[in-house]
Amino acid sequence: MPQVVVMVTSSYPRFAGDGVGSFMEPIAKGIAARGHEVHLVAPWHPAITRSKSEDGVFFHFYRYAPLRALNAFGYAEGLRSDTDVRLAAWVATPAAVSAGCFKAWRVATKKRATVMHAHWVIPGGAMAVVAARGLPIVVSLHGSDVYIAERYRVMGSVARRVFGRSGWVTACSDDLRARALALGARDTTTETVPYGVDVTRFAPNPAARIAVRREYGIDRDAPLVFSAGRLVRKKGFDVLLAAARRLSGEGSPVSVAIAGDGDLRSELAAQAAASGARVMLLGNQSQDRVASLCAAADVVCVPSIHDRAGNVDGLPNFALEALASGTPVVATRVGGLTQAIEDGVTGRLVSEQDPAALADAIKSVIGHPEIARAFGVAARARITRDFGWARVAERFEAAYTRAGARPH
Repeated sequence: MPQVVVMVTSSYPRFAGDGVGSFMEPIAKGIAARGHEVHLVAPWHPAITRSKSEDGVFFHFYRYAPLRALNAFGYAEGLRSDTDVRLAAWVATPAAVSAGCFKAWRVATKKRATVMHAHWVIPGGAMAVVAARGLPIVVSLHGSDVYIAERYRVMGSVARRVFGRSGWVTACSDDLRARALALGARDTTTETVPYGVDVTRFAPNPAARIAVRREYGIDRDAPLVFSAGRLVRKKGFDVLLAAARRLSGEGSPVSVAIAGDGDLRSELAAQAAASGARVMLLGNQSQDRVASLCAAADVVCVPSIHDRAGNVDGLPNFALEALASGTPVVATRVGGLTQAIEDGVTGRLVSEQDPAALADAIKSVIGHPEIARAFGVAARARITRDFGWARVAERFEAAYTRAGARPH
């Protein structure tokens, strides 16, 4: 039966191709494509250029701050280096949460919602609990929300209340699911639903390989390592640059390109200058551009780590996109990466925070083209089979039904 879904989120691509919250767009549009009416409630941001509705998703952006500088709620702007909450975010949160609760309640009432789907237990889940007024709630976990609940006692208490009120909970990796259970989620109503991938956009592309390399002045046969993500500690880009330095010192230099921006840009630029390798910090790039860079590379690296505060990615969507591109992937054994990559079959996995191991894995892939091609073919086949967005939408649809069947 078609549902009227109010989707409460603190992040969504602000314009076509935006990398911020990129996984949210195919989730919302995938559910709409299955015949459901989707109303997305999210904070306003100066960069938003969305129309009132797109592909069956209706947007309801709410304003909460009189000053532009206080628009620090959501869109990956609330955390400093992904470990500490910014002062501006603390200041803006009460007004943003109040405005978001009111908007979600108003939309749910006006549109006669049948289910509320909250993204990030903190803050989306908390807002949904206030706004739902008897509606079934599904909460989806994405990583930073669970970290915040683990680190701050008050937030942990809020998360437990949200889990208690929720009819169903999804996590994007088994690691994240286990951490949610430790915070109080119920084992019987919590499942892993990994993200999907646009396998049309992220695919082998010989033309893009030629064009990108020509643009950056990289010879056709010169090794190129690519990575992408916010420039924060848990992404492990400092480890990647240390690995590149080792390779240069061993006489096996590589060019490294990193797409993304964040608080560590200056620190990484200084490290890059001292590495002896050619390093390009490309800043934020569109999804189409990231796809072209994946296709142009010889190795895509996902060097995720547990940072000093214990924060770690659930399952970076970039890892799945890289696997779909058919370019061999070298990654670390953290979070959900071990779910997506089978070492020696669909890519290489190494210990986290180990530049030597990372350098050796990159070198081994570059030095054995036949093995590299086999990794790429096997990885793309698995992603195409198991990580389609249509399948993700189908599982969320089932979660709505299960949540509605439970007392709430």
